[in-house]
Amino acid sequence: MNEQFTVSEDYSGTRIDKYLKEQRADLSRAQIQSWIKEGYILVNNQQVKPNHKVQGSDTIELTEKQPEPLEIIAEDLPIDIVYQDEDVVVINKAKGMVVHPSAGHRSGTLVNALMYHVKDLSGIHDVVRPGVVHRIDRDTSGLLMVAKNDLAHQSLAEQLKEKTLKRSYLALVHGAIPHEYGTIDAPIGRDPKDRQRMAVVDGGKEAVTHFEVVERINQKYTLVKCVLETGRTHQIRVHMRYIGFPLVGDPKYGQRKTLDAEGQALHAQELGFAHPKTDEWLQFKVEPPLVFQELLKKVREMD
Repeated sequence: MNEQFTVSEDYSGTRIDKYLKEQRADLSRAQIQSWIKEGYILVNNQQVKPNHKVQGSDTIELTEKQPEPLEIIAEDLPIDIVYQDEDVVVINKAKGMVVHPSAGHRSGTLVNALMYHVKDLSGIHDVVRPGVVHRIDRDTSGLLMVAKNDLAHQSLAEQLKEKTLKRSYLALVHGAIPHEYGTIDAPIGRDPKDRQRMAVVDGGKEAVTHFEVVERINQKYTLVKCVLETGRTHQIRVHMRYIGFPLVGDPKYGQRKTLDAEGQALHAQELGFAHPKTDEWLQFKVEPPLVFQELLKKVREMD
């Protein structure tokens, strides 16, 4: 679909992405910027940069980019839908389930299951992650929000960016943390020694994790509640290792000798956000899976 806009003098000097956002409220600025870079948006028949400033009487032509056909097989996999309406879905993801398809996981993912059970998903992110606003690791269990349309996706993504979401996790770590509360403010980026891992590095992206002790167990382990202010890849796992209390069972950042927890002992327990259409605050909480509860029982019974 092609659409043309003639810029009025009132908008002279306005960035093109901001101008088009006002004309097309259904599009996100990120989406507009992507289309500008790919040549789907022209000014006076010329390609411009996303920071281009329009002038009065400019003619803007927008050719709406059609979404690529999804090549994801819908699979009838069991998933725990905690909440669903016409805009959002909240899932309690099982431990061991990958969120979206990738080179090593073409099937059996949460997205494959969502394509079967939900069907209507936003396409704003990309073709292999429809609806996915944020991710949690394969071996992390717990709450995840999914957008069913692009406007919902845009709203939820903005809440992530503005840090207005509430996300808290339960984590079992090695060692007895001596203080009741703490904040880890340390930038995270690729580990220069191992590109498959993340680490606290100079020049990394801002990363802030708040934590409080829930229970100290036999002076060997601590159950903590972690609240994310930012959402970097492996953030809790990297931050807890950084302060000397790595997660139990973590194959990538944990101790060499650790308990078998079928992956890191981490559970996304609480999730809160403003509904993208009604602005009503939605709050959810789910208890850890049986494998996490059995692990806690095991360490409590240790001498």
